[in-house]
Amino acid sequence: MFLTKLSRQNPNPLALISTRHLSSLHDRYSFKPPPCLSPNPQDHPDPNPNPNPNYKKKQKPRYRPPSSLDREGQEPIHSDLPFDFRYSYTESSPEVRPIGLREPKYSPFGPGRLDRPWIGVCAPAVDPKVRSVEGTEEEDLKLEEERRRRREAVQGEPLSSAERKFLVEKCQRGKTKKQINLGRDGLTHNMLNDIHNHWKHEEAVRIKCQGVPTVDMRNVCTQLEDKTFGKIICRHGSLIILFRGRNYNPKKRPVIPLMLWKPQEPKYPKLIKTTIDGLSIEETKEMRKRGLVVPALTKLARNGYYGNLVPMVRDAFLSSELVRIDCQGLEKSDYKKIGCKLRELVPCILVTFDKEQIVVWKGKDYKPVEDAYFLPERELFDSPESNVVSGAERWDSSDDNSSQTEYYSGDDE
Repeated sequence: MFLTKLSRQNPNPLALISTRHLSSLHDRYSFKPPPCLSPNPQDHPDPNPNPNPNYKKKQKPRYRPPSSLDREGQEPIHSDLPFDFRYSYTESSPEVRPIGLREPKYSPFGPGRLDRPWIGVCAPAVDPKVRSVEGTEEEDLKLEEERRRRREAVQGEPLSSAERKFLVEKCQRGKTKKQINLGRDGLTHNMLNDIHNHWKHEEAVRIKCQGVPTVDMRNVCTQLEDKTFGKIICRHGSLIILFRGRNYNPKKRPVIPLMLWKPQEPKYPKLIKTTIDGLSIEETKEMRKRGLVVPALTKLARNGYYGNLVPMVRDAFLSSELVRIDCQGLEKSDYKKIGCKLRELVPCILVTFDKEQIVVWKGKDYKPVEDAYFLPERELFDSPESNVVSGAERWDSSDDNSSQTEYYSGDDE
């Protein structure tokens, strides 16, 4: 009680000073707000009243994030390219039919984005449901003739030796850093669009090939010219210079729809059989054991250049019936694809893929290929009418010694 009385009798002097000070400032600097800032809306009516009382403001459409899959109200993309759309044109062949699919037939171009049906392996240029009575062979001949006609129309007159030399020098590494890398998947469908994008600014493009596709460089060169309608004017090892053509018009480039994802590879028959043809089970097991202890012919580097692998295996078969190739460090799918290519190009019989090794057997009835054709290490197309085959026939044998490279060295860079 005593403390309460003291507090009432002696109030805080600081509180009195601050109260007096604020009151004096308020009296001195007080102001009245203008009418426009008045909180009472009745005093200031709306200068633009709505004449229609039933008018409702239109609501904004609901936000939808941009998506390439949203094709609502748009027609499917049409492309008149005269060939079947595949994920890879060098690592898949229309002649080899799969035994099954690993996923439903979802088009990798997206739902409703392409007017071609996806049959699980490719998007054919001719709808399978409306094929002519003549058969698939006649259709393939027509498509091949159409590709040849378009390529001739785009190429125009052949390049002279001076023009070819100028374009090759312009695409050297010291002059430009622009290049397209062709990797383990080979020539993919979306890579065609990249090539045409380069051709929009330059007459020729440099392509560097690495990995599995380099086992068969002749197939890579053929597919590049066939699918892009371009012309290979020079090749040195894994480097290719692809010319677009004299009559190429970037504004009239073909329509190339892009694949949005990589489709699953279909199921193919097994490469390695339980028993090798012509041998018993015991002989097969013994051959696999011997194949793993045979001295390795070569060791493949990851993403290297394997252009000389086929002739090396053929030469090795002259002195030995089993050949082992060391593939340590490579993906399992990569050396399986290499083994499949060797089986077709050498030809030979696959024995095993165990312990990251490729073991091949020449077979009982093996005969050396006498008229075998190999792409040289370097090709210069000086003749206007030259192509991949004719350029190889005019190859000067004096450069053969300089073209021998070791696989383990890997990239050219």
